[in-house]
Amino acid sequence: MEKGVTNLSRFLLEEQRKHPEATGEFTILLEQIAFAAKIISSEVNKAGLVNILGKNESTNVHGEEQQKLDVYANRKMIEALDHTGKVCAMASEEEEDIIEIPDKYPKGKYVIVFDPLDGSSNIDVNISIGTIFGIYKRISEGFNGCREDFLQEGNKLVASGYVVYGSSTMFVYTTGVGVNGFTLDPSIGEFLLSHENIRIPEHGKILSINEANYHRWTPEIRDFVEYIKSIKERKYTSRYIGSLVADFHRNLLKGGIFLYPGDKSNPEGKLRLLYEANPMAHIIEQAGGMATDGHKNILDIKPEKLHQKTPLIIGSRFEVETYLKYMKKS
Repeated sequence: MEKGVTNLSRFLLEEQRKHPEATGEFTILLEQIAFAAKIISSEVNKAGLVNILGKNESTNVHGEEQQKLDVYANRKMIEALDHTGKVCAMASEEEEDIIEIPDKYPKGKYVIVFDPLDGSSNIDVNISIGTIFGIYKRISEGFNGCREDFLQEGNKLVASGYVVYGSSTMFVYTTGVGVNGFTLDPSIGEFLLSHENIRIPEHGKILSINEANYHRWTPEIRDFVEYIKSIKERKYTSRYIGSLVADFHRNLLKGGIFLYPGDKSNPEGKLRLLYEANPMAHIIEQAGGMATDGHKNILDIKPEKLHQKTPLIIGSRFEVETYLKYMKKS
């Protein structure tokens, strides 16, 4: 397909035709997520001009102060998906329990998890933020989804993706057959194919970790970071934004490693398994990379609760495999 000419809808239809058994449900869901992303992108781009910056004077289930755009993005994601008839329940990082589909709408066979606005603490300082999502096929019986449908390993994901709102807005997704990226052309309101069959380099030059936490790390993590810095032939550079989508997107295209390990203050890490780690791990593996909690593959972890946290080490294969070698010393 021709880059810059093929829009998301055409790409999805072409992919659907490759699978005679396809029902078109994925196409509808992904198009609706893209629709919500356009609305969110519009609000993000005018955030400095209207009254949507700053705190919302409320907290989410994690006790974190919500930004006004957090609440707005969460609502738009729900509104874009609840009426489709393809979803039986949703779960959001901003909501304590699962989000049920109103009885006035038909129920479908999928459940969707999402972080509506990742990196929202950066909104007020004009740094790239994003939306992350994952889609599972329900495993429960009946019409309404339940918690059991969401507590599946990440390797059961049937689709995942993210949207990054930066100097341009990009929609990146996988259905388990490669990773493709689309850039929003605001003049026509369409996501156009810009990055086909994305593959992360086998090794990169970017190290993404919050070194302010150095004193909390285990000796193994410190040794790994020092080793990476010492590789003279590759000359790693440190790049850490503090917005998972932005850090991940850069490393996906350029190669490298992002780390948010457990430490003395947060032994289980701080990123959410369902809403952040699993979708990103699904994408990185489809792009040729790896994701681990330091001991096992992220996608093999069986969630025990909706808002479970996990360490996340994700990126190019060489760097992640090297990290695991250092962890075996512990």
